[in-house]
This record gives sequence, C-alpha cells and structure tokens, in this order.
Amino acid sequence: MTSPTAAIEDRGYAHPDVLVSTDWVAAHLTDPGVRIVESNEDQLLYPSGHIPGAVQVDWAADLNDQVRRDYLSKAGFEALMSRIGVTRDTTVVFYGDKNNWWATYAFWVFQLFGHTNAKVMDGGRLKWEQEGREMTREVPSYPATSYTAPERDDSTERIFRDEVLRYQAAGKQLVDVRSPGEFSGEVTHMAGYPQEGVLRGGHIPGAKSVPWSRAANTDDGTYKSADELRAIYEQEQGINGKDEVVTYCRIGERSSHTWFALKYLLGYPNVRNYDGSWTEWGNSVNVPVEK
Repeated sequence: MTSPTAAIEDRGYAHPDVLVSTDWVAAHLTDPGVRIVESNEDQLLYPSGHIPGAVQVDWAADLNDQVRRDYLSKAGFEALMSRIGVTRDTTVVFYGDKNNWWATYAFWVFQLFGHTNAKVMDGGRLKWEQEGREMTREVPSYPATSYTAPERDDSTERIFRDEVLRYQAAGKQLVDVRSPGEFSGEVTHMAGYPQEGVLRGGHIPGAKSVPWSRAANTDDGTYKSADELRAIYEQEQGINGKDEVVTYCRIGERSSHTWFALKYLLGYPNVRNYDGSWTEWGNSVNVPVEK
C-alpha cells in the first residue's frame, strides 16, 4: 500500500501534475487562477458543507443533456464555465464523494471540450474531511466570464456502442470496473442500490474484471502508486498499456476513475471511456453478453 506520507511526485506517475494533494488545494484556496469544483453523487453534500470557495458542478443537472442521454452542448458548456467564473486560463481542480467517482467523471467531460488545464484532488472529500480541514456552507459568487469552447470532441476519450461491438469482436482490451457481482450477472447494480435499469446482467465478452476500488487506497481514497497500479492491471490482468484500452461500468462514472488512472497515472496513450456502459449494453438487442 502507498505510504500515507508519499508525495504525489514520488509515486512514479507518468503525469503527476494532474493530481494534487489536499495541502496544494489548501494553499490555493484564494488563488484567482484556480477554481475548485465539487462534483458528487449525493447532491445534498455540497450545501451541507464544502471546501471554501468551491463551486458545485452537478453531474446530472450541469453536465448532462436534459432531454436525450448525452452530454451538454458547446453552448451549454460555455454557459456553465461562464457561470462558475472560469476562463480558458483557469486551473480547474475537481474533488467529490465516492473516492472521486464524479470528480473524475466531470474531469473527463471537461476534456471532451478541451479544457486540459484541469486537476483532481487526491482522496477527494473523504481525505479533506479526515484531515479536519475547513468546510463552509457559504456559496461563492464569481464574476461571469466570457468562455469560448471548441465543439465537443468525442473521438479520443469516448467510445460508443457500435464501435465497442467491433472492438470486442476484434478481441481488444476492455476493462469492466464494476463489482464482481455485477460482472458475473448476479446483480445489475452495486449492493445498496436499486437493482433496476437494465434487463440483462453479465459483462461484455472478453472484458477483464478489475473493480475501480482496487486503484484506490482503502484508508483515505487516494490513488495507489504507479508500481501498485501496474501490478494490478499489467502483471495480474495482462493488460498491454501500449495498445488501446476501453473502460466501462454502469453509466460511466466509476470507469472514469479507472480511465484517469490508466491515462494519466500510468500514461497509457489510448484509453477511452464507454459511458453508455452496462445500462446501454445490457438493454441492447442482439449484443453478446457473458455471465
């Protein structure tokens, strides 16, 4: 296990600059060039207390199209960035609950619009709270900005069902990050959640089962070291980081946590997140399923 005192730059990551510590965030709370963003599964957490100066980006209300299952448009992203006071030069730092599921999900969506000046706070809300750091209920207000985004690019970080079908048929690398019970088909969601929303349980044939949580330390939710991650994905599962890798889960949030680990911490050059994931695959007609 990674030492709790091991600095991020000492863990052997390919891109250590994309992950920041709670100390780093605490030192940049009033930095005008930094915008801290909280993104959670539990939408009531932010109003109950958050990092001073942090804004809330809600995965359902802010990042998703409200009519069809897709993400917000270029105009919607520009409006969001303007509302939270972000420019193209602003460093956006994400954190949240569930060991940063939704923080990495929001980070991933921001990449679709080319906002690469972004980081994730290692350990998320859990670590900040464990350390007894300051929390507030005060909702900050920032001057609106004029933000111009490129058209959303789904070609490099995202993959759709039909391409996954071709990908699977070709025997390429798929990583299923759900729980073992979901992978086996015994359940269609994690324990404690309603078992609904999908007609068939199981997994995409040929996928490797590597639950997302294996990438995180159990005590504080921080990411394991590069050596520990390579032992899990490469030595144990035989994943070749030089070839394409696709991650998936149920709706794309847990798989974004693994996508982040593979792409930025291990430096895999071609990793895509299948956000349609099992809610799409398990409801699709005439797609292969294994139990």
